Amino acid sequence: MDILLIGHGKMGKVVESIANNRSHRIVGIINRTSGFSFDFRSHVDVAIEFTTPDAAADNIKLCVDHGIPVLSGTTGWLKQKGTIDSYCLEKGGTFFYASNFSLGVNLFFKLNSQLAKMMSLHGSYEIQIDETHHTQKKDAPSGTAITLAEGILENIPRKKQWVKSETQNAEDLVIHSFREDHTPGTHTITYHSSEDDIQIKHIAHSREGFARGAVLVAEWLPGKRGVLGMDDFLKF
Repeated sequence: MDILLIGHGKMGKVVESIANNRSHRIVGIINRTSGFSFDFRSHVDVAIEFTTPDAAADNIKLCVDHGIPVLSGTTGWLKQKGTIDSYCLEKGGTFFYASNFSLGVNLFFKLNSQLAKMMSLHGSYEIQIDETHHTQKKDAPSGTAITLAEGILENIPRKKQWVKSETQNAEDLVIHSFREDHTPGTHTITYHSSEDDIQIKHIAHSREGFARGAVLVAEWLPGKRGVLGMDDFLKF
Protein backbone atom coordinates (compact mmCIF):
# COMPACT_ATOMS: atom_id res chain seq x y z
CA MET A 1 0.00 0.00 0.00
CA ASP A 2 1.24 3.49 -0.87
CA ILE A 3 0.96 5.91 2.07
CA LEU A 4 1.34 9.68 2.22
CA LEU A 5 2.43 10.86 5.67
CA ILE A 6 1.30 14.35 6.65
CA GLY A 7 3.23 15.25 9.77
CA HIS A 8 6.58 13.73 10.66
CA GLY A 9 6.92 14.47 14.35
CA LYS A 10 7.23 11.82 17.02
CA MET A 11 3.95 10.16 16.13
CA GLY A 12 4.58 10.39 12.39
CA LYS A 13 7.95 8.70 12.77
CA VAL A 14 6.42 5.79 14.73
CA VAL A 15 3.68 5.45 12.09
CA GLU A 16 6.38 5.38 9.41
CA SER A 17 8.30 2.62 11.21
CA ILE A 18 5.23 0.44 11.71
CA ALA A 19 4.05 0.96 8.12
CA ASN A 20 7.47 -0.06 6.80
CA ASN A 21 7.50 -3.14 9.04
CA ARG A 22 4.14 -4.12 7.56
CA SER A 23 5.61 -3.89 4.03
CA HIS A 24 3.88 -0.65 3.04
CA ARG A 25 5.56 2.10 1.05
CA ILE A 26 5.83 5.71 2.22
CA VAL A 27 5.54 7.60 -1.07
CA GLY A 28 5.74 11.06 0.45
CA ILE A 29 6.20 12.94 3.69
CA ILE A 30 4.79 16.43 4.22
CA ASN A 31 5.85 18.40 7.28
CA ARG A 32 6.50 21.97 8.37
CA THR A 33 9.99 22.05 6.87
CA SER A 34 9.18 20.49 3.49
CA GLY A 35 5.84 22.24 3.03
CA PHE A 36 3.35 20.88 0.52
CA SER A 37 5.98 19.85 -1.99
CA PHE A 38 4.45 16.43 -2.68
CA ASP A 39 3.39 15.72 -6.28
CA PHE A 40 -0.28 14.86 -5.88
CA ARG A 41 -0.28 13.24 -9.31
CA SER A 42 1.61 10.35 -7.70
CA HIS A 43 -0.29 7.23 -6.70
CA VAL A 44 -1.48 7.28 -3.08
CA ASP A 45 -3.78 4.72 -1.46
CA VAL A 46 -4.26 6.63 1.78
CA ALA A 47 -2.95 9.63 3.72
CA ILE A 48 -2.22 9.55 7.46
CA GLU A 49 -2.38 12.97 9.14
CA PHE A 50 -0.84 13.72 12.54
CA THR A 51 0.02 17.42 12.66
CA THR A 52 -1.13 20.41 14.70
CA PRO A 53 -4.55 21.92 15.46
CA ASP A 54 -3.94 24.93 13.21
CA ALA A 55 -3.04 22.77 10.19
CA ALA A 56 -5.32 19.72 10.38
CA ALA A 57 -8.43 21.07 8.64
CA ASP A 58 -6.51 22.39 5.62
CA ASN A 59 -4.52 19.16 5.37
CA ILE A 60 -7.69 17.08 5.32
CA LYS A 61 -9.34 19.32 2.70
CA LEU A 62 -6.24 19.05 0.52
CA CYS A 63 -6.48 15.26 0.54
CA VAL A 64 -10.22 15.30 -0.16
CA ASP A 65 -9.64 17.70 -3.07
CA HIS A 66 -7.19 15.21 -4.58
CA GLY A 67 -9.41 12.16 -4.02
CA ILE A 68 -7.13 10.64 -1.38
CA PRO A 69 -8.74 8.81 1.55
CA VAL A 70 -7.38 10.47 4.68
CA LEU A 71 -7.32 9.53 8.33
CA SER A 72 -6.45 12.05 11.02
CA GLY A 73 -5.50 11.70 14.67
CA THR A 74 -4.76 15.36 15.28
CA THR A 75 -6.62 16.77 18.28
CA GLY A 76 -7.50 20.30 19.37
CA TRP A 77 -9.25 21.40 16.15
CA LEU A 78 -12.66 19.76 16.48
CA LYS A 79 -14.67 22.98 16.41
CA GLN A 80 -14.02 22.80 12.66
CA LYS A 81 -14.85 19.12 12.28
CA GLY A 82 -18.50 19.65 11.34
CA THR A 83 -17.41 21.88 8.46
CA ILE A 84 -14.81 19.35 7.32
CA ASP A 85 -17.33 16.49 7.55
CA SER A 86 -19.73 18.43 5.32
CA TYR A 87 -16.94 19.30 2.89
CA CYS A 88 -15.93 15.65 2.61
CA LEU A 89 -19.50 14.51 1.97
CA GLU A 90 -20.09 17.23 -0.62
CA LYS A 91 -16.93 16.18 -2.48
CA GLY A 92 -17.68 12.46 -2.21
CA GLY A 93 -14.46 11.94 -0.27
CA THR A 94 -13.28 9.65 2.51
CA PHE A 95 -12.34 11.04 5.91
CA PHE A 96 -11.69 8.99 9.04
CA TYR A 97 -11.20 10.71 12.38
CA ALA A 98 -10.31 9.33 15.81
CA SER A 99 -9.12 11.17 18.88
CA ASN A 100 -7.20 7.99 19.67
CA PHE A 101 -6.46 4.98 17.43
CA SER A 102 -5.42 2.63 20.24
CA LEU A 103 -7.59 -0.49 20.51
CA GLY A 104 -7.23 -0.38 24.30
CA VAL A 105 -8.38 3.23 24.48
CA ASN A 106 -11.42 2.52 22.32
CA LEU A 107 -12.37 -0.37 24.60
CA PHE A 108 -11.89 2.10 27.46
CA PHE A 109 -14.30 4.52 25.75
CA LYS A 110 -16.96 1.80 25.74
CA LEU A 111 -16.27 0.90 29.38
CA ASN A 112 -16.52 4.58 30.30
CA SER A 113 -19.92 4.94 28.64
CA GLN A 114 -21.22 1.75 30.24
CA LEU A 115 -20.08 2.84 33.69
CA ALA A 116 -21.68 6.25 33.19
CA LYS A 117 -25.00 4.56 32.38
CA MET A 118 -24.72 2.54 35.58
CA MET A 119 -23.87 5.64 37.64
CA SER A 120 -26.57 7.88 36.17
CA LEU A 121 -29.00 7.04 39.00
CA HIS A 122 -26.45 7.62 41.76
CA GLY A 123 -26.27 11.37 42.21
CA SER A 124 -24.21 11.21 45.39
CA TYR A 125 -21.08 10.57 43.31
CA GLU A 126 -19.13 13.51 41.92
CA ILE A 127 -17.23 12.85 38.70
CA GLN A 128 -13.90 14.08 37.39
CA ILE A 129 -11.47 13.26 34.61
CA ASP A 130 -7.69 13.47 35.00
CA GLU A 131 -5.43 13.29 31.96
CA THR A 132 -1.63 13.37 31.85
CA HIS A 133 0.50 13.68 28.71
CA HIS A 134 4.03 14.59 27.65
CA THR A 135 5.04 18.25 27.81
CA GLN A 136 5.15 18.56 24.00
CA LYS A 137 1.41 18.00 23.66
CA LYS A 138 -0.05 21.30 22.49
CA ASP A 139 -3.74 20.91 23.33
CA ALA A 140 -5.32 20.56 26.76
CA PRO A 141 -7.49 18.78 27.58
CA SER A 142 -6.54 15.94 25.28
CA GLY A 143 -8.88 14.77 22.55
CA THR A 144 -9.15 11.45 24.38
CA ALA A 145 -10.25 13.22 27.57
CA ILE A 146 -12.88 15.16 25.62
CA THR A 147 -14.19 11.93 24.08
CA LEU A 148 -14.40 10.43 27.57
CA ALA A 149 -16.23 13.54 28.81
CA GLU A 150 -18.70 13.29 25.94
CA GLY A 151 -19.38 9.65 26.85
CA ILE A 152 -20.24 10.74 30.39
CA LEU A 153 -22.36 13.72 29.32
CA GLU A 154 -24.39 11.51 26.97
CA ASN A 155 -25.30 9.16 29.83
CA ILE A 156 -25.53 11.34 32.96
CA PRO A 157 -28.18 14.04 32.43
CA ARG A 158 -27.19 16.05 35.53
CA LYS A 159 -23.88 16.93 33.87
CA LYS A 160 -24.31 19.50 31.10
CA GLN A 161 -20.81 20.44 29.94
CA TRP A 162 -17.14 19.79 30.53
CA VAL A 163 -14.83 22.51 31.86
CA LYS A 164 -11.07 22.85 32.27
CA SER A 165 -10.95 24.29 35.79
CA GLU A 166 -12.51 23.85 39.21
CA THR A 167 -16.10 25.01 39.44
CA GLN A 168 -18.90 25.34 41.95
CA ASN A 169 -21.48 24.53 39.31
CA ALA A 170 -22.77 21.00 39.94
CA GLU A 171 -23.70 20.67 36.26
CA ASP A 172 -20.04 20.95 35.15
CA LEU A 173 -17.75 17.99 34.55
CA VAL A 174 -14.17 18.95 35.39
CA ILE A 175 -11.21 17.75 33.31
CA HIS A 176 -7.82 18.18 34.97
CA SER A 177 -4.86 18.28 32.57
CA PHE A 178 -1.28 17.59 33.62
CA ARG A 179 1.87 17.68 31.48
CA GLU A 180 4.91 15.60 32.46
CA ASP A 181 7.98 14.46 30.54
CA HIS A 182 7.96 10.97 29.00
CA THR A 183 4.23 10.32 29.55
CA PRO A 184 2.50 8.97 26.42
CA GLY A 185 -0.95 9.29 27.98
CA THR A 186 -2.86 8.41 31.15
CA HIS A 187 -6.61 8.94 31.58
CA THR A 188 -8.52 8.36 34.81
CA ILE A 189 -12.25 8.63 35.50
CA THR A 190 -13.17 8.95 39.17
CA TYR A 191 -16.61 8.77 40.78
CA HIS A 192 -16.20 10.12 44.32
CA SER A 193 -18.57 10.02 47.27
CA SER A 194 -18.13 10.48 51.01
CA GLU A 195 -18.19 6.69 51.39
CA ASP A 196 -15.98 5.48 48.54
CA ASP A 197 -14.44 6.04 45.12
CA ILE A 198 -14.97 4.14 41.89
CA GLN A 199 -12.18 4.58 39.37
CA ILE A 200 -11.24 3.35 35.91
CA LYS A 201 -7.92 4.16 34.25
CA HIS A 202 -6.09 3.67 30.98
CA ILE A 203 -2.28 3.96 30.88
CA ALA A 204 -0.45 4.04 27.55
CA HIS A 205 3.11 2.68 27.73
CA SER A 206 4.25 4.09 24.38
CA ARG A 207 3.03 5.71 21.17
CA GLU A 208 3.14 2.37 19.36
CA GLY A 209 -0.42 1.41 20.27
CA PHE A 210 -1.75 4.65 18.78
CA ALA A 211 0.42 4.39 15.66
CA ARG A 212 -0.30 0.69 15.05
CA GLY A 213 -4.02 1.39 15.22
CA ALA A 214 -3.64 4.19 12.68
CA VAL A 215 -1.82 1.90 10.25
CA LEU A 216 -4.46 -0.82 10.67
CA VAL A 217 -7.17 1.73 9.88
CA ALA A 218 -5.14 2.91 6.88
CA GLU A 219 -5.12 -0.68 5.58
CA TRP A 220 -8.90 -0.87 5.95
CA LEU A 221 -9.83 2.58 4.61
CA PRO A 222 -9.28 2.38 0.81
CA GLY A 223 -12.57 1.67 -0.95
CA LYS A 224 -14.66 3.22 1.83
CA ARG A 225 -16.62 6.45 1.40
CA GLY A 226 -17.91 9.16 3.67
CA VAL A 227 -17.09 10.29 7.21
CA LEU A 228 -15.98 7.40 9.40
CA GLY A 229 -14.66 6.64 12.88
CA MET A 230 -13.46 3.89 15.16
CA ASP A 231 -16.95 2.48 15.70
CA ASP A 232 -17.08 1.77 11.95
CA PHE A 233 -13.67 0.12 11.98
CA LEU A 234 -14.13 -1.93 15.13
CA LYS A 235 -17.84 -2.60 14.47
CA PHE A 236 -18.80 -1.96 18.08
